[in-house]
Amino acid sequence: MSELMIGEKWMLLALALAINLFASITMYSMIGHLQMLRIMRQYWLLSGALVYGLGLWVSHFIILLTSNSMIMLDWTIIVKLFGIMASAYGSFRLLGSRAPHAVRLLGSSLLMALGTGSLIYSTLLSTQIEEYSIDISLACIGFLFSYFGTACSFYIFERKNGYILLAGLLLGFTGIIMQLIGLEMVTVIYSVVLTADRLNDYMKLLSIVLGLATLVIFVFSLVARYVDRRYTAMNERYKLLVETSIDMIAIIHDEKWEYINRSGLHMFEADDESDMLGKPVYQFLQPKYHTLMKRMLQVTKQRARQSPIELDWYTVQGKPLHTEVIETSTKLSGKSVFQVIIRDISERKKNEELLINSEKLYVAGQLAAGIAHEIRNPLTSLKGFLQLIASGRGNSKNYYDIMKSELNRIESIVSELLMLSKPQIYEMAYKDIRTIMRDTITLLETQAILHSIEIESHFSEETLWVRGVENQLKQVFINVLKNAIEVMQDGGTITVTCMRDQSRIIARIADRGPGIPEEQLSKIGQPFYTTKEKGTGLGLMVTYKIVDNHQGSIEVNSRVGEGTTFDIILPYQEPIEVTDVQAWSKVTPIQRLRHDDENAS
Repeated sequence: MSELMIGEKWMLLALALAINLFASITMYSMIGHLQMLRIMRQYWLLSGALVYGLGLWVSHFIILLTSNSMIMLDWTIIVKLFGIMASAYGSFRLLGSRAPHAVRLLGSSLLMALGTGSLIYSTLLSTQIEEYSIDISLACIGFLFSYFGTACSFYIFERKNGYILLAGLLLGFTGIIMQLIGLEMVTVIYSVVLTADRLNDYMKLLSIVLGLATLVIFVFSLVARYVDRRYTAMNERYKLLVETSIDMIAIIHDEKWEYINRSGLHMFEADDESDMLGKPVYQFLQPKYHTLMKRMLQVTKQRARQSPIELDWYTVQGKPLHTEVIETSTKLSGKSVFQVIIRDISERKKNEELLINSEKLYVAGQLAAGIAHEIRNPLTSLKGFLQLIASGRGNSKNYYDIMKSELNRIESIVSELLMLSKPQIYEMAYKDIRTIMRDTITLLETQAILHSIEIESHFSEETLWVRGVENQLKQVFINVLKNAIEVMQDGGTITVTCMRDQSRIIARIADRGPGIPEEQLSKIGQPFYTTKEKGTGLGLMVTYKIVDNHQGSIEVNSRVGEGTTFDIILPYQEPIEVTDVQAWSKVTPIQRLRHDDENAS
């Protein structure tokens, strides 16, 4: 009979241990997914506390069956259950808080150890106990064992991700051994006698309660198992996304690489993870970006919004690497880390450099074409006059003066082109716009006759004073008149009018060409925009800039099939007193840019 009792005792102890281990592992499975299920955080904390409390509570009564202690079914059993549940819930809350790691680990272990001890000491509050005694030394040993065992279990669970089974086994064994020590350290004298009938009633009620509690633990274990499988599947998907990403995804902790995906190792030309993991971030970052990286880590700690930042690195092989980095702060296994997404932009940098060089070559080509375009006009005039002189016809003296003027204009054109690259200064003078326009018509009259074009001029009788640079204004009129001649392929008449409109001088050049469509009018004067097959667009661009520098504007009106009219508008400025003229004739900078609205007009 005694052998049977001994066998039943060990069977009951094994059952108590199995239930407690089962509850501990299930509890860790539940609270292990809190980072994934933040919305249901309180639910999983309470569920984990309930499962662990029920497991420890059921194993406590089974252990009592193996001892000589009397099982008392009174209000203390509720205190035991809620005491261990409350301590477990508080322990989980503290373990998942933002407190320092040592505070969280030691504080949560203390709460759990107190909860385990409440199963033993709450029995002493029963009215059915007449007298009791406690072995203090054994109680201290039991508490310290429970405390350090729980601390080791929590440490394994928090730091060794994936060791839930080991942490659960350690916590389960700790709880059972603590209860066995508790039976030995407390001696109780009961005030009631447990009769056979009462014992049967107790056993029936206890079996029902323990059965329901075991069923609850089993149901919660199934739920935890289902959630664990879902979590594992989700984790595999996330891991697949991270590992197959074309960008580098890495984790930085204490300014060292803690995790790098395969793309990151390939990007940094690392043969193995050991080439980078555990090494300082600054070892691979170019020195000029060290301060920026430190600032990024500080800003990220404050959870400020981050935008992509370009950083240059060195690969493991020492090659330069241009990247774009996005950094965020997060938590991993209870510790603060930084997640970085690094994109290799070396190819983009090369393409940008190639594009910039291509643009430079294009602009240089356009500028060269513009120089040829602007200088060809006076060269054509010089060639024509030289032919006339060689033939002996005309007044050669008058031709010499015009040729000298054209040579001066070539020099001024070169200076004008320099204005496009840097500000220039010019000598401003008061000029009669009629004289400048007459000289321009004389220059282009031969070209007009060759195209069967007649130039009609209508000038105001009063002097039309403007203050500006004569060669630049002449260049404006030449560009507009020459364009008018070139578009009138069938000949016709070009009307040139110079007049005063209050405080404005208007030089109007109207042709009878094909006209300009309305959608193209707004683009006239833009750099490199032209409607001519071999044009560059630089002629009108320089024209607009010169007029703008003279504080004037250009208005263009055109009708398709009827012709185009250019109104070159300049401010009327009559010469003042001699002293003032001397002051106004000083060197004045001309570098004001033409606005887009004036360009559109």
